[in-house]
Amino acid sequence: MSVESTYEFLVLLLMATIMLELVARRLHLPPAAALIIGGIVLALTPGVPAIKIDPEMVMLIFLPPLLMSGANFTVWYDFKKHFAEIASLALGAVIFTTLTVGSVFHLLLPGLPWAVGFALGAIVSPPDAVAAGAVLERLHLPSRISALLEGESLVNDASGLVLLRVAVAATLTGTFSISEALGSFSWVAIGGVLVGLIVGWSGVWVIRRLRDSELIITATLLLAASSYIGAERLDSSGVLSTVTTGLILGFHQHETFSASTRVRAQAFWKAMVFLLESLVFILVGLSLRGVLDRISGVGQGIGDLIIPVSAVVFTVILARFVWLLGTGALKRVLLFRRFRSGEPSSIKTTTIMSWAGMRGVVTLTGALSLPEQMPGRDIVLIAAFAVIIVTVLVQGTTLGPLATLLKLASPDEEQQLRDNEASAWRRVAEAQYRAIQKRSQKEDGSEMHPRLLDQYRHRAQVAAQYEADRDMHEGIKVDHFRTVLEALQAGRAEILRMHRAGEIHDRVLQDLEHELDLQEIAAENRL
Repeated sequence: MSVESTYEFLVLLLMATIMLELVARRLHLPPAAALIIGGIVLALTPGVPAIKIDPEMVMLIFLPPLLMSGANFTVWYDFKKHFAEIASLALGAVIFTTLTVGSVFHLLLPGLPWAVGFALGAIVSPPDAVAAGAVLERLHLPSRISALLEGESLVNDASGLVLLRVAVAATLTGTFSISEALGSFSWVAIGGVLVGLIVGWSGVWVIRRLRDSELIITATLLLAASSYIGAERLDSSGVLSTVTTGLILGFHQHETFSASTRVRAQAFWKAMVFLLESLVFILVGLSLRGVLDRISGVGQGIGDLIIPVSAVVFTVILARFVWLLGTGALKRVLLFRRFRSGEPSSIKTTTIMSWAGMRGVVTLTGALSLPEQMPGRDIVLIAAFAVIIVTVLVQGTTLGPLATLLKLASPDEEQQLRDNEASAWRRVAEAQYRAIQKRSQKEDGSEMHPRLLDQYRHRAQVAAQYEADRDMHEGIKVDHFRTVLEALQAGRAEILRMHRAGEIHDRVLQDLEHELDLQEIAAENRL
């Protein structure tokens, strides 16, 4: 396609993402599922140009900002608390799935080398951060499950990509060395984390010296790209590097960013993630045409591929469940013998976490990156695409109903969160009142800001009353902030009237509107 045609097609895809997002919301479907279906429909529509995906370019463009966003908004406390279980999933489950899928694949297609099966296993083993984030965003799961799934999806890509690199080298050279594989894995992991630490801390140092929100937001975007590229240049993990950088920036954003920068950055990253995720899943659907072309080009017919491909999909799903069930049983034994603390995973938790293993962009790009001369490449690509389709369309669309059926939403946890929020608001109000009280008092004992002192004293009293009896004050609180929102809307209408009448300048309008926006955000968050 020409440059003009490519641009026009990109605009068409962006328009399609909005329509498909609306359809997904109307039908209560995960957006990822609707976007993949939309991409498949476009791929099969006559006249739509064929899209050739460059895997390296896709990884470079899409992964860094998506990983940065996911890591930046990760709950740091939960990530540290559950790190052992996250590592078990990101490393243990990936290796177990790789070996299981490779064995099943070789059993059904013994004419291909073992390493080909293990390459396929490495491709389909890591659940995808993009797919998981797109589905989990709309679910209200217990915090432990969300922390495990989100943390796993951020770091497991590195394990899968390293195993893929080793399997491809073994296929092409016919040799395999455990020591070399372990050395390669160690450098990829450690090198990626080190690069991420360097870029992350350097980024914090630079951002603290910037003043404009636009420069800070641009810097965070560049840090994601530079962290990924820098690690990849050193043959280490760009995924781990970007995640490490994102965790550092996310931890320090509360002191480093101003309130205005945070509001703008959140809006920017939300729009950026929406666009990139939407394009990724549409591209996954559009890649169906290439897969169909490959099916017609391989020596075997579609009927010959149904059994091995179906077996791979089934094995991918089952292997994750077996790993979680096995590690859960081991944890119960260790807890029983008092070798470790914590709580064992219930069968409900194991089921929902097993069913949440969606695959996406990393699986697709990993399959597309296989060398042309690799034996069985076309079958591997077909199987990888089938895994993506089944896990996103089937598991992704049924994950919400399954969580509801299993009744995983914990009333105790929700109650604890509400208690913590009420306590936090009371302590914030008391701290603000003390600060005003100290600043307001003159040397002669009189008050410099009596009305401000009364205002913050009232806030502290109301917060304490609300913590003591939330049920009685909930209606008052809701009515209060709805009244505030009504007043803000009236103020917004007045400044718009003055602007249209030529009574105030554009700059004044923008400043006043921004202040009202911040107040509206604060009021809406209290409802």
